[in-house]
Amino acid sequence: MEASRYLQCLAADYGDLRDAASAAELTGNVPSCPGWTVADLVRHVAQVYLHKVTLMRTGEEPEEWPPPSLAAEAPLAALGRAYGALRAEFRTRGPGLPALTWYEPDQTVGFWIRRMAHETVIHRIDAELAAGLPVTPVPDDLAADGVDEVLERMLAYGSVTRPEHFAEMEGGHLAGPGEITVAAGQAAWTVRPTPPAVEVEDGASDDPRVVIDGPAGNVLRWLWGRAGDDAVRTAGDAAWADYLRRMLAAATQ
Repeated sequence: MEASRYLQCLAADYGDLRDAASAAELTGNVPSCPGWTVADLVRHVAQVYLHKVTLMRTGEEPEEWPPPSLAAEAPLAALGRAYGALRAEFRTRGPGLPALTWYEPDQTVGFWIRRMAHETVIHRIDAELAAGLPVTPVPDDLAADGVDEVLERMLAYGSVTRPEHFAEMEGGHLAGPGEITVAAGQAAWTVRPTPPAVEVEDGASDDPRVVIDGPAGNVLRWLWGRAGDDAVRTAGDAAWADYLRRMLAAATQ
């Protein structure tokens, strides 16, 4: 996807997130984020936006985060201010310009444009679920790209850079080798959990323990824990589908 397309999706999902949060009670629970209220969700997104603005402006991780002043700001006001700052920063920087990121292979502004588009669509879904609104479908191109991001960057890369999250994974690891195929629309990936890391490559496995497939938007929501098992089709050993979900929960915490 081009940076302009990510920014288009970011704008649409920010608007839907803001509208859903405005329609909900700020003290209401977010069913897809246990323990969070709608105010917590809104404040989290605002903090994420402002954190990325700080990274791009300074080239350094902030020493104190979040800023103490943010807690005193009304959540929806903070969200609007943070989004405005994020979009202003993206307007002044081309996607190819350098920026500090947590993903060593890509230290560019483009990384954050992509990441913020996906951060926003997932939390837009959270806000709609909290407000009891119908979940707006995720466009196919953004959804397929989001599946690639969560598998390649969150799961595979995260298993190398944050192994402690996987060591402490709830339910433990399945014994024995195996491959998992994830298919979203026309795209497919092979997930291969092997010590000491999880490998992900493009294309379907020749001999998967389980195949998980469905429309790209449904698969994206399932991988992120924003949809139940009925949103996707599963063929093979259900324990390996559950294993993938547990690994992803560890990778995205």
